[in-house]
Amino acid sequence: MVSSSAPPRFELPQDHPGFSDPAYRERRARISEVAAAYRRGDPIPDVTYTPQEDEVWRVVSAELARKHQTYACAEYLAGAARLVLPTERVPQLREVDERVYGLTGFHINPVPGLVPTRAFYGALAERMFLSTQYIRHHSVPFYTPEPDIVHEIIGHANMLASLRFAELYELAGQASLRARTDVSLDVFSRVFWFTLEFGVLHENGAVKAYGAGLLSSYGEIEAFRDAEIRGWDLLAMVTQEYDITHYQPVLFAATSFEQMFSDLHAFFSSYDDGACNRLLAQR
Repeated sequence: MVSSSAPPRFELPQDHPGFSDPAYRERRARISEVAAAYRRGDPIPDVTYTPQEDEVWRVVSAELARKHQTYACAEYLAGAARLVLPTERVPQLREVDERVYGLTGFHINPVPGLVPTRAFYGALAERMFLSTQYIRHHSVPFYTPEPDIVHEIIGHANMLASLRFAELYELAGQASLRARTDVSLDVFSRVFWFTLEFGVLHENGAVKAYGAGLLSSYGEIEAFRDAEIRGWDLLAMVTQEYDITHYQPVLFAATSFEQMFSDLHAFFSSYDDGACNRLLAQR
């Protein structure tokens, strides 16, 4: 999730690949300042990416596209084929926003860094996805400890180019607004995590990924097959702990895209504090 207030001057954690790189930290500051100056409704400002940043995008996007042919579900692949992201350079959010909006009516708006959970989800209700513009450190192009533009665009924007996924994102945002208690929001967030972020499903005799977190992770998109793949169970999702800093050891697989879409559509459409309480009472 990402922050509408200007971030601290890059107090990156010590295990971050860019922690000991002053040039990277300064670069992150400059890119985040571009997003911090953005006001909704204004033209989205471009970032002048460096050749090194474009190279990170080129390498990572090419490798992920290759892996997607094997591991991604058909609906995601169809969305990516419609969006047609550039492969040789980091895309500008302005152009991604224009393309996604033309396909599904979703906007992609810049933010400078991590933001409150409610702000991120609430924006989805307005058919708006909040995205960072900075890219991961060049020393480890296939790893990032936080959402960067690779995750936001290759993971989420490709999904938002699908009318059916875009519908689920909007419904999820609306559900988050009805989750008025912290407990209710936490339950909602767990379902979102195990589906639109780390969801898998059965398709053509294989387990395929549809979650943005899996589809934007070079390592985890293959490693998810080693996870404990449990049956589709929304109640189990809301009681399952997860750690955002490690590969997910437990995933929940829908029997088909249609089951995932139908069940999530119904869950998000009817979710509120009362639905949360009824769900938790079944434990």
